[in-house]
Amino acid sequence: MKAISTVLLAFLLFNEAAWSQQRRTKTNLEDEAEEYSSITTYGITTNTNSGLLGGLVVRHSTRLENELFGRAQYRYLAMELVNVRHPKELAQSSNTGSRFTPGKQNYLFVLRPQYGREIILSNRSNDEGISINGIVAFGASLGILKPYYIQYQVRPGVVKTEAYDPMKHTDLGNILGAGNILQGLGKSKIVPGVNAKIAFSFELSAFRSNLTGLEVGFLTELFSKAPVIIPFAENRSLFTSGYVTLFFGNKK
Repeated sequence: MKAISTVLLAFLLFNEAAWSQQRRTKTNLEDEAEEYSSITTYGITTNTNSGLLGGLVVRHSTRLENELFGRAQYRYLAMELVNVRHPKELAQSSNTGSRFTPGKQNYLFVLRPQYGREIILSNRSNDEGISINGIVAFGASLGILKPYYIQYQVRPGVVKTEAYDPMKHTDLGNILGAGNILQGLGKSKIVPGVNAKIAFSFELSAFRSNLTGLEVGFLTELFSKAPVIIPFAENRSLFTSGYVTLFFGNKK
């Protein structure tokens, strides 16, 4: 929640700066509602199941001819790659000062293709204001369960980088730190699932067709089986999270 508050504060400060710039450059053109056929954005996301940087997001919305409840609507497509953490994860420092997570056996990365609808709730003029959109989307979840590697001192002066094994690496004092996050990627296991989300998008067009904004929402995700992140803790197959995505992009 501290991470989400930090992102929200940064967004509000950016909005204030952008609005000040718009007021200085505003012309006497008549206000007109913005109408674009497509929107493409790229962003970073954080959520209640991750650290400050939860993952990366690409979104693309295409305007549809028919309206929904009298409001303009877009076909919403998104692709997310996020890191999902176990609630019991707590990193600590080793004797060497390096960081590692005791008991962690696997990373859980999730690739989420999503499809849905984005509806214009409150439009803006060409020169000022914020556009507020509602989003409903769902899709598949491709869970990538990758081994967590540690640097383990097998005997004085001999350190090996190995996949964490709770039955083998019993002495936390011999764990000198975590291995490279990409180590063991080829030994990953796939856990399929599904996800659904509901969100609100707050868009600010700082420079006409360019935009920045926030997507704030709630996501539910269900895997076919419980991904084992920490062996000696309760591992669940159903995850829920609140999230914030800070995005940048353009309209056409």
